[in-house]
Amino acid sequence: MDQTLYLILLLIALCSVSECVQRQYHFINVPKNWTEAQSYCREKYTDLATVDNMKDMNELRKNANGGHVWIGLFRVGVPWQWSDQSNSTFRNWDSGQPDNYGGYEKCAEIYPNTGRWNDNSCNSQFSFMCHEDKLILIKENLTWPEALRYCRQNHVDLVSVHSEEIQRRVMNVVKQASTEAVWLGLHNYCLMNMWLWLSGEIVCYQNWAPGNGVEPEDCRLEKRKGAVQSGGDQRWISLPETRKLNFICRNDE
Repeated sequence: MDQTLYLILLLIALCSVSECVQRQYHFINVPKNWTEAQSYCREKYTDLATVDNMKDMNELRKNANGGHVWIGLFRVGVPWQWSDQSNSTFRNWDSGQPDNYGGYEKCAEIYPNTGRWNDNSCNSQFSFMCHEDKLILIKENLTWPEALRYCRQNHVDLVSVHSEEIQRRVMNVVKQASTEAVWLGLHNYCLMNMWLWLSGEIVCYQNWAPGNGVEPEDCRLEKRKGAVQSGGDQRWISLPETRKLNFICRNDE
């Protein structure tokens, strides 16, 4: 079998969704009302805890230390929303909740024993859970090689987007970008005309904008790298690596 074809088939066989954790939780055992807890988390970390799925929920419970705990879910009017403006629709309400008892329960807490959620008065004093995103937007305009060097020197690496969950977090981060697109750790391997992440993984989950990432790239002209649009529907696009853009670093510390 041709060596190049064999390598392509091997990469496809290894295609799998990464379970890399992109959010770290910090339990703060100091009673505060919800607004005070939000201010503390935004000053010290990223925000009050957002929960995307049951895996996040289990991680959050593992870091909590008993007692009632504030998370970043609150209500203005009818819909509940997250403090960091995440679009996560995950909910873990206890039976019969939220019930808005007395008409003033507009903030969410976690019950200590079950991990289920309850709405409570935002003025109640509880411990709380902050989260720290491991995705960091750098608002410097650098070429892709320069951005790669920056991330590896100051953090870990340019971000890889292996799943829809990580894409949602990238979308939240790039809203603050000052360029029309933001570099990802995505590059075109000219020899096989394949897109790969810096880890060497093939692109399994994909979120390309129409006309990008599908047609063969002409490597004779310029090396192509992947970026995510900071506006619109925030899809991935192919750009020459010499374009100067903001970029997202991954920080696992």
